[in-house]
Amino acid sequence: MKKIILSSLFFFCQQAVANEVEVVDVNIKYNPSGHARVDVTLLHGDTGWDHYANAWEILDSNKKPIATRVLHHPHVGEQPFTRSLYDVSLPAGAKFVYVRGRDKVHGYGKMIKVEIEEIAVFGDRI
Repeated sequence: MKKIILSSLFFFCQQAVANEVEVVDVNIKYNPSGHARVDVTLLHGDTGWDHYANAWEILDSNKKPIATRVLHHPHVGEQPFTRSLYDVSLPAGAKFVYVRGRDKVHGYGKMIKVEIEEIAVFGDRI
């Protein structure tokens, strides 16, 4: 009986640690062609292949998806972590976009609004 209770407690503790994905930072930089590199930092209590942050996406002001970055493996020992998406075509004249992360258990987490600042050229790599 003690083993069952301890196992159950361990399972629920793991679930409590691995909540929805949290977007903790977004950096948008444009290249001369007008496309953007978007760097997104996520925080999630990845526990392994059954429960990990498996994507993030950018949405326009109407909350329609613009681009999605799929994550193909857990980042158990690497939290928070940053991944980039290159050659993103953001809507012309947009003042902001939304970004949200997704995990395998909870789906998409809280959407955050990201203001688009002045165009920052970072070279011709995109």
